[in-house]
Amino acid sequence: MTVPTDKPVVVYGASGYTGRLICEYLREYGIEFLAVGRDGKRVKEAVDAVPGIETVSYDVAEVEHSEEALTEAFTGAKVVLNTVGPFSRYGHEAVKASLNVGAHYTDTNGEQDWMIDADAQYGAAFAKEGLLLSPGIAQMYTVGEIAAQICLEQPGLDTLDIGVFWKGYPTVASTNTILTNAAFAKAYYLEQNEYVEWPPDAGLYELVVPGQHELGLALPWGGTAHPVWFKRDPRVASVRALGGVFNRPLMLGVPQIVTAALAEMEGKTDEEKYQIVDAFSAQVRSEMPPRENPRINISLDSVHASGPLGRASCVIHGNCNYKQTALLNVHAAVHLLQDAPRRVGFASGCQAFGHRELLGALRSFGLVLDPIVEVHR
Repeated sequence: MTVPTDKPVVVYGASGYTGRLICEYLREYGIEFLAVGRDGKRVKEAVDAVPGIETVSYDVAEVEHSEEALTEAFTGAKVVLNTVGPFSRYGHEAVKASLNVGAHYTDTNGEQDWMIDADAQYGAAFAKEGLLLSPGIAQMYTVGEIAAQICLEQPGLDTLDIGVFWKGYPTVASTNTILTNAAFAKAYYLEQNEYVEWPPDAGLYELVVPGQHELGLALPWGGTAHPVWFKRDPRVASVRALGGVFNRPLMLGVPQIVTAALAEMEGKTDEEKYQIVDAFSAQVRSEMPPRENPRINISLDSVHASGPLGRASCVIHGNCNYKQTALLNVHAAVHLLQDAPRRVGFASGCQAFGHRELLGALRSFGLVLDPIVEVHR
């Protein structure tokens, strides 16, 4: 017999880098939570390491990754914050469990194919129950969406050109996601409200980065969330988004890692491919990355929006992109515990809570500067 949790928020994957940061911000907001993972000892060690964690009530649960086990663990919660990826591989069970118990769902994914599948398979069911399904609440996507929404406050703009850059440490999850995207999914941009595949062999793209003279190197990064979110926005017809790290040598190495992994996967079964993905990911970084340093770990989101007779641009400078991701998810939980989202079913963070509200949360914690906005009409 299931014993419902008395904690309103579940953090699934609390032993990971982002999961631990989410627990930190839940503590700062004074929100009780249930920390869930497949290794209870690791979860407890991660959460216990959060400074001041004794000031908030929390529980730890070790749960196998299955719909049935997660449903039992999530029962009684109102919001599930999921950090267990790659999500195309592990997300379905967590989403189904959230729906089973009547909980809102967010995640930190960076996988366009997962978002398209999540919308198609679960969006209508969540909407029917008055629940929010919001995958992809993360610095890499949500802050760029905030910048895009600021541009779209000007009427008559229908095309978005988005660039995202950051200085950060690769984690097992992020490396795994890159390789999983490359091995199992296509990447799309939006052209006149239709998905168009990015050329898979195009390599690195050079972008002008606001505020520096050196060009930046970027990739479609699985297509990003932006074409998916804006496909249902009647104001927007076309969206292209590219992302990369400021570290040029690291970016130059990404295609080589992907090429080597794909070569090793040729002719293999899906299960064998996943084993290769896991092995390559562990080689990049198998331990917990160091805590972010705001003097070093910066982020930049740039959007150029255009229309037949209008132009607008918005640049948002920030720091500590993993902290931004964690705070955005916790702010979503805070909102959902007190009020209904602006949109139920499948929706982005901005569509569910408002881009100005999310910007305000990031500003209040000192994680982003005031946006730089230029408009020409």
